[in-house]
Amino acid sequence: MKTPYDVILQPVMTEKSLVQKEQENKYTFKVDRRSGKGEIKRAVEKMFNVKVKNVAIMNVLGKKKRVRIVQGRTPNWKKAIVTLAQGQKIDLFD
Repeated sequence: MKTPYDVILQPVMTEKSLVQKEQENKYTFKVDRRSGKGEIKRAVEKMFNVKVKNVAIMNVLGKKKRVRIVQGRTPNWKKAIVTLAQGQKIDLFD
């Protein structure tokens, strides 16, 4: 069985995610590629002791990279945008 720390890998800190946190109470995380919405919801609720209202997940394709002649890609990863219930917040981002 996976622990919440196996599901939630790290927070995503971009300008867009910080604006969503301030205005819409949405938090963005990099999650395990094999995780589903229910598993992500339970992991966030258990890790941060908050009530999750909605979870949106998306697969992010890795970018093409090139060093001289050699071409490669960065790994694909999964992103989850978690909407919290009214009045809830995660102190990790402050």
